[in-house]
Amino acid sequence: MNRDFSQGSIPRSILRMALPMTAAQLINILYNIVDRMYLGRLPGHLALTGLGLCLPVISILMGFTNLCSVGGASLCSIHRGRGETEEAERIMGNSFALLLLFGAGLSLLCLLFRRPILYLFGASDQTYPFARDYLTIYLLGTLFVMIGLGMNPFINAQGFSGMGMLTVALGAVVNILLDPVFIFVLGLGVKGAALATILSQACSAVWVLRFLTGRRALLRLRLGTMRLQGGRVRHILSLGLSGFCMALTNSLVQILCNASLQHYGGDLYVGVMTVVNSIREVISMPVSGITQGCQPVLGYNYGAQAYGRVRQGIRFTAAVTVGYSLAAWALVMLAPEALIRMFNDEPELIAEGVRAFRLYYAAFFCMSFQFIGQSTFVGLGKSKQAVFFSLLRKAFIVAPLTLLLPVLGFGVDGVYLAEPVSNVVGGLACLLTMYVTVYRPLGALEQKCGMEQRRT
Repeated sequence: MNRDFSQGSIPRSILRMALPMTAAQLINILYNIVDRMYLGRLPGHLALTGLGLCLPVISILMGFTNLCSVGGASLCSIHRGRGETEEAERIMGNSFALLLLFGAGLSLLCLLFRRPILYLFGASDQTYPFARDYLTIYLLGTLFVMIGLGMNPFINAQGFSGMGMLTVALGAVVNILLDPVFIFVLGLGVKGAALATILSQACSAVWVLRFLTGRRALLRLRLGTMRLQGGRVRHILSLGLSGFCMALTNSLVQILCNASLQHYGGDLYVGVMTVVNSIREVISMPVSGITQGCQPVLGYNYGAQAYGRVRQGIRFTAAVTVGYSLAAWALVMLAPEALIRMFNDEPELIAEGVRAFRLYYAAFFCMSFQFIGQSTFVGLGKSKQAVFFSLLRKAFIVAPLTLLLPVLGFGVDGVYLAEPVSNVVGGLACLLTMYVTVYRPLGALEQKCGMEQRRT
């Protein structure tokens, strides 16, 4: 594969990056989705609900992973486009050191305060033991999770998207094989699901480190590049703040949803939201994979001042993501019961779940607008815009509506309705801002560069 993204077809370059990354994203979802599918087959829904209560904590951990990796990988692409290989390696080394520091600190903090955290996030006396057992084991393997997921973008940033996909596939296969053995054969239940997850992530972490320290890597992870430098760290974190805010606000919304549903409905409705979130993760991953796949291509060409190719990449990404989102939206609206049965067969949960799906996913296709604008801002290193729109949809729209609509008489339906409102308002705001502040100015720069080339 050609690692120089300034040459050849832009759509082909994006697809060569995006397809393996999309497959990797989907495979990565299997870590938690498979856990939920197996736990949903245990008697009742308390084990599934208990795992769902851990998702906000996992989202927070993923937020810190994004904080160190998303910005670092985008910066690597930009500096690689400029031919600044040494600086790209130092950025990767600093990102790795930050992952280690955050991973160790967060594991200890969450272990010390896991009981109040889980009750704050909507646990009851019935669901707390399941949530505690899963979270305790998961936290012991946090470093594996953060290294595997956090350093994989640096493989993709170098153009080795196929290798990045294999990284995730390795862990997913191990997880799928270990889950039924630990959960059912050994009778470990939620403990078995958590143990299978961290062991599989350990395999991915080892794979990533072996590649990044090996001869095939264009940018190598070296001990000398891990010494933290203030300016470089600020640049990594400022650009990674977008992904961090998205994960953190997702966690905030999950907490508010679980707490509101527990108050207005009970454990059953928290279980329904666990299924809703599980399906959302699966169907949104292709969009995420495509938009993340375009970032190295956009960043490289932006660094190389190939502005016309950047605009072409934005157009192609927009067309693909909107088309997919419409197809996924139609599937969810037409066949919600079949999707729910993948996780649980209880008639009561299915009946409430179908109604929840129709409300929650009413405007799912508009979420693609947010992904398009967000990925463009991140890919081109525009951290302020990326952070603002990360906060807008979830923190400023979904979170207040999740609290307000149930009080206004909508009850549990108000929790579900907050999502489609945010998809429309937040998605359109992000896309239109990207068009006005990035896409159109790039056209002017393209014309200016063309004129200068003709003069010379």
